Amino acid sequence: MAVVPPQSLRVGEIKDPMVLFERFNTEEIRGLERKIRCEIEQKKEELRQMVGERYRDLIDAADTISEMRECSESVVHSVQDMHRYCQKIKQGKSDTQMNSKEEIQRQSQDRFYSMASQIKLLLEIPERIWSSMEASQYLQATQLYLLCCHLHSQLHLEAGGPHHSPVLARFPILIRQMAAAGHFRSTILLDSKWLLRSRAVSDQAMAEALVSTMLLEDSSPRQALADFLLAKKASVHQLLNQPQHVAGIKAQVCSLMELLVTTLYQAYAVFYVSPDGSRRQGEEGLSCGLLFSTLENVTSTLPAGKGRRVLQDEVSTGSWFKYLPSSISEFQPALRTLAQPIQREHLRDTLQQWIDTCKEDIRNGVSSLLVYVTSLKGLAAIRDAVWDLLSTDSISQHWNTVSQRLLGNPLAIWEDFLQQLFLQRLQAIIQEGTEAICCSSKQLLSCSLRELEGHPTSPAATSSSFSSSPGPVPGPSLSQGAHYEADVASFLWSEAQGDLPSDAAWVTVSQRWQQQQRSGLAMKTQALTPSVQSFCSVLNGKLSACLDDLQHYLPTKDTAPDTFSTTSSSSVSSSFNRFTDTVAVEETLREHSQACIHHILTCVRSELAKATAVSPPHSTGLTSVLFMARLCQSMGELCPNLRHCILGKLAEADLASRGTPRELRKLGKAKAVEVSPARALWASLKEELLACSMVAYRIWSSALSTVLVKRFALSLHAESAGAILTTATNWEELEIEEEAESGSRVTSKIRLPVQPSWFVQSLLFQLCLEVNRVGSHALPRPNLLELLQVCLDQLLNQYHTLTHPVQAKKTSFPMTQNRALQSLFDLRYLVATLGVRQEEGKSSRTHTDPRIQQICDLLETHIDPFDLDVFTLPLNKNLSRLSQRTSVLLGLLTSTEKQFVSCGNSGVSQEANNILPVASCQIRFGMLPLSMSNSSKAKFSLRSSGQSHQLAPSTNTPASNDTFSPGTLFRQLAKQEEEPAATSLFKLGWLSGMAK
Repeated sequence: MAVVPPQSLRVGEIKDPMVLFERFNTEEIRGLERKIRCEIEQKKEELRQMVGERYRDLIDAADTISEMRECSESVVHSVQDMHRYCQKIKQGKSDTQMNSKEEIQRQSQDRFYSMASQIKLLLEIPERIWSSMEASQYLQATQLYLLCCHLHSQLHLEAGGPHHSPVLARFPILIRQMAAAGHFRSTILLDSKWLLRSRAVSDQAMAEALVSTMLLEDSSPRQALADFLLAKKASVHQLLNQPQHVAGIKAQVCSLMELLVTTLYQAYAVFYVSPDGSRRQGEEGLSCGLLFSTLENVTSTLPAGKGRRVLQDEVSTGSWFKYLPSSISEFQPALRTLAQPIQREHLRDTLQQWIDTCKEDIRNGVSSLLVYVTSLKGLAAIRDAVWDLLSTDSISQHWNTVSQRLLGNPLAIWEDFLQQLFLQRLQAIIQEGTEAICCSSKQLLSCSLRELEGHPTSPAATSSSFSSSPGPVPGPSLSQGAHYEADVASFLWSEAQGDLPSDAAWVTVSQRWQQQQRSGLAMKTQALTPSVQSFCSVLNGKLSACLDDLQHYLPTKDTAPDTFSTTSSSSVSSSFNRFTDTVAVEETLREHSQACIHHILTCVRSELAKATAVSPPHSTGLTSVLFMARLCQSMGELCPNLRHCILGKLAEADLASRGTPRELRKLGKAKAVEVSPARALWASLKEELLACSMVAYRIWSSALSTVLVKRFALSLHAESAGAILTTATNWEELEIEEEAESGSRVTSKIRLPVQPSWFVQSLLFQLCLEVNRVGSHALPRPNLLELLQVCLDQLLNQYHTLTHPVQAKKTSFPMTQNRALQSLFDLRYLVATLGVRQEEGKSSRTHTDPRIQQICDLLETHIDPFDLDVFTLPLNKNLSRLSQRTSVLLGLLTSTEKQFVSCGNSGVSQEANNILPVASCQIRFGMLPLSMSNSSKAKFSLRSSGQSHQLAPSTNTPASNDTFSPGTLFRQLAKQEEEPAATSLFKLGWLSGMAK
């Protein structure tokens, strides 16, 4: 079977479309599709032409039937006249004498002049019709066309008619004139309907075009209203389907709104008829009922003298027009049916139905146009252009009156047609923007983490990440940002050009806060590394671009008064309030900004979960964890635009309140401030960020405590005497006096520990270094307390393993009294240093871990009870003195809640003239010669004298059961710690954190 080429394939030959895909390729099928579509359009056009021609044939048939009826009536009358004439002849009556020859000639001349004038007018009418159409005077062209048709009937020029006149034989040019006049009707109708679709047309011209259509089609005012609304709907579709290169989106939207407003104004001017027929005060610029007044002027249904005849001006000039018969000179078009005014209910229902139909088309079209608007600035420009258009006096002056009379209620164009579309597009633009910010932030976070993990530290630095070295040594491939993330202390003590701003000397802190400028030193005080600053700067910049774009859509200080004036005068002005959806816009930005931060937090949590799955975590993994912890901790502060996105206008109010004097802010504190939903959302978001930061810090603290306690356990559970002696420290030798049985004084020497074991000191010092390395001064207090608590719990587990008889190994070194005494001293020192700080007014005993008491009791069982009673007070004194001496070195691990007074001799007097009384407690600066108040001196003297008196008679006084019971030393120390300590003026805990 031969394959037919696609160019010669006919539509009727296509039986199965699947065969086409088997025979031809894609390009041939597409060409065949274009060919078929062209044939379809051609058939549609032929169908339209056929329907139009049949419609004209139907009208011609109706006219022919009407003419046949008139012809039949004339035949009947003629037969009757002939019958009467024959009757007269039968009666024998003779004819009267013929008229005189002059009378016959005069009548013949009048008939000739009448015929000639009609022929001349018939020849001139086409030229006049074309002139009227060129001047867009379609009503006058319609009148001339109807006059031409009337002349045809008067001269009996219809071909094949019963009263065919020999005029056509004498004047052949009339045959061509008749053919030319036949096209005037369709041309006038086409141009009149084209005029209805135009936007810049006066009300009178619109009314004349409608009257022309009514006269040519013999239609009613209701049909004219339908034609008018159909033409306006076609104009709406034409504007919506206009190519983008012809006019911009703003021009298209404004043209649509102008067309909608103009349609209602013209409907009022053309079709609305006032019930009382008079205009009210203030409506001088409004006209109504132009359609019916124009009909009254051109139709012949009114009494003579009120209508305007077609040839009124020509007949008045005289000349040959005076020979025209009265049926021609006084000709006026007429409608077959009486043109009744349109009822108000029908007019309202028809206009409302048209508005509802156009509303859907306009919404669909404008929504498809707004897709090409990709910025809020462009969207605001379109909205402002519509507002300017609807605020003009020509539109807003009588808008409420016109819409109220036509529709029964005022029509809000912006609210009903465009507001929801603009709000939806705005939400889509904000969503796209925040999603782009979210994706870029995720990519930036991944790149930052890869940079931190892709440049690992050197082997020496990796092995010493938890060692006693001051900090990790950056490897050759370690970038500066990764080095600063691993060791924040090196970043804090490095100098940079931007540490102090250039205007630091004359710009105050409040002004700098309002300008959102932060110096490098301010960043260092919060331990914000360059990587964190870079991430937050990028995020803040993108949010700033989003906010700057949004500001074009929101009211400003200049437009705020305009907003209130517009809303207050809404009763007299049709202009809308551009900023009614400000709350919805801010809520949209708030929701999408919150979703963006939630996505970032989800990504951070997934990275933290990956870091938790690695056991034990390596140093680069912990560097990434610390980076995410600092990032979540500082995102709310380093991204002020995020706060603006959440709070909206409240953020500007808060920023302004920060610049107010302190006295005014104190006066405002007395008023109860109601928490808005935006503030609650911002507080919730900050809590989520802080919670994620604490989770990251918890991962770091868990890994840190695990490594340090593991090394601590190796030394604690030493199984040889040499290993134990290696970690031992020097003991203090004391002389005590005891009373013998004979009553004499016996002096003896005892040795007590004054320092913790080396592995205890190494543990605390390494812990202090690691905390200082991550930025101790900016580390959240709950995380630090949690770190200390975790370390203390793990240390208690190790001591419990050491002292528990079931878990103790049989091959381990036996617990001697000296080892037990040193272990007891180490444990109490660790508890005093790492113990969780309690709130003021609460006792620490209620929260003491019961395992501490149990371990102390087990360790004291290895000490002689009589020696324990003697060692208790000196051991307490050594422990207190040790805590005071190490409070500066281990300031990160201690706090001002646990302070130790100076152990100097109360009897030593100092000169009062050269001492500056600064504080009553010198916990941080124990070596400074600071004086104490009299009450503190007296209290300290009493405590010291009491201790010295209790030390001597300890062997002679009968000891109570509590004195010899296990745990006496710990209970006395706990009792001493519960005494209120003097408040220090030096609360600068971060100074003591500079261990490096």
